[in-house]
Amino acid sequence: MLDVRRLRLLRELKLRGTLAEVADALRFSPSSISQQLALLEKEAGVELLRKTGRRVQLTPQAEILVAHTGELLETLERAESDLAASLTTVTGTVRLAVFQSAALALMPDALTTMSNLYPDVRIEMVQREPETALYETWARDFDLVVAEQYPGHAAPHYPELDRKRLTTDAIRLAVPPPALNRFDVRSVASAANAPWVMEPRGAASRHWAEQACRGAGFEPDVRFETADLQAQIRLIESGNAVALMPDLVWTGRETACQLLETDGSPRRTVFTSVRRASAHRPAILAFRDVLEHTAAAVNKPELQ
Repeated sequence: MLDVRRLRLLRELKLRGTLAEVADALRFSPSSISQQLALLEKEAGVELLRKTGRRVQLTPQAEILVAHTGELLETLERAESDLAASLTTVTGTVRLAVFQSAALALMPDALTTMSNLYPDVRIEMVQREPETALYETWARDFDLVVAEQYPGHAAPHYPELDRKRLTTDAIRLAVPPPALNRFDVRSVASAANAPWVMEPRGAASRHWAEQACRGAGFEPDVRFETADLQAQIRLIESGNAVALMPDLVWTGRETACQLLETDGSPRRTVFTSVRRASAHRPAILAFRDVLEHTAAAVNKPELQ
């Protein structure tokens, strides 16, 4: 009989690439991972790993086991969900990955509501970029992800993950207050000579913002790069930069920035994803419901 825990280690090696990364993700030592995989080889009676330099490569037989392991883990997860659904009390832990603006705008109220309504549910939250978080949720590092998708920039799809829209928010041009708007920016097209602040390359928001500028006929002068949206806001409010910002970042705070409508009135989509096998787990259903009510209650800023 093949050991499910060892089969999972083999699948993790397939997903993550190296023994060190598997050990880091599962908080084991590389040597213990290697020992468990050696025992799995004995159980299977076939070679599963081959050394290629400093790395190991899965054999065709290992690939077969990995494919079946994915199906097995999905079945076990469905069984756990059905078992949890049979209980009268909503309990358990939900591991959540969320991007920064959603963490700031939605999580405080959502966590308070969960604590009041479902005190036996533990929420563990980690901030992640959506593209990374979607993969890690598929890989079972998280149970639920709050992710974003910009117009014309589809977020990655994974076969085991569902997708449920949470909210949308307008994307506006944030410029300094009138007294500090030294470049007299009144639209994206008029910001060709202004300094911009954007997230680092690779972020969906950065790609979308660059394309918006190029569509307006210029290459943005990106003088400042930071993934911290609070830092971006301070740069804009102080007259040092302009940026394209989604409305969710202004939730619960006043700003001196001018928020200008952009051509086409683009909107960002915020959505949640979970593995379909666990989508009916009561704790996940409860948290998704709370998130939806929290998102619906968020006030949007008025145009200035």
